Amino acid sequence: MAAAQEFMRATLAKIDRTELNALEAEMQQKGKWLRELVAPEALPLLTEEELLKLLRSVFATRRRATEILAAVGAEKLKDGIHELFYAELPVAQRFRDFVDAMTGFFDDVGVLRPRKSSDSRAKRSAEEAALRENVFCDLASELLHFTNPEEYWLWTRWMWDPKTGTGALPLVTMEGVELHGKTVGETYLKLGAAMAFVRATGNAAGFSDYGAGPYGIDVFMACVYAVYLYTTLRLRMTQEFTQLVPQFPELIRRLLGVWRMEMRGGQYAATA
Repeated sequence: MAAAQEFMRATLAKIDRTELNALEAEMQQKGKWLRELVAPEALPLLTEEELLKLLRSVFATRRRATEILAAVGAEKLKDGIHELFYAELPVAQRFRDFVDAMTGFFDDVGVLRPRKSSDSRAKRSAEEAALRENVFCDLASELLHFTNPEEYWLWTRWMWDPKTGTGALPLVTMEGVELHGKTVGETYLKLGAAMAFVRATGNAAGFSDYGAGPYGIDVFMACVYAVYLYTTLRLRMTQEFTQLVPQFPELIRRLLGVWRMEMRGGQYAATA
């Protein structure tokens, strides 16, 4: 709780509560838009352009949307999303099946970190595998969480990166909390338990001030990571370099996938 309160003070020195509430509202708009896209009757009819907009609404896939869609294919992506939402299986299994279908890799993302090898091509392949796996973990969690924030939780690389053990979550949880699972699905469940702990603890510390809605905890966690990033860069980089980092409100919006989102024809969509 002490760490959480310190991050709150640092955040409110950079952004006011009115803007934090505005950010919560933007996330609710994004959630409404995504629910419309993945509805059972709408999902099979999505065009490639709509799928690209969906991918651009996720921080991890935004810049690689065209590449991802070309590699996976529109139909395979739609089929994977359908199974993620509508297969009659526990969420851990649906999560794992989606990631496996998109990447072809198995087991926990943590074990995919590059191993020592005399073959530079093998090392590069391992790095690419880990990156792809992480990207689709981000995509799966954002789709689930933004469409149903009361039931599912957010797992992104900035929230917790299993390759490096860094992110916003370790900054506000106790040391020694084990987040790796035997599969990506099990890892997702462990992240959910940790997020539930942070939410419960945070309610006492005033997390609810970070947006009066279901995405308030995400706003807080994005603020935690942004404060951490600013502090780290200030200590390690030159002033000229740190000036290139987005301003605090922009950085938070980028992390949460609502930067440059706008209404078009009644729909909330990501611009290129």
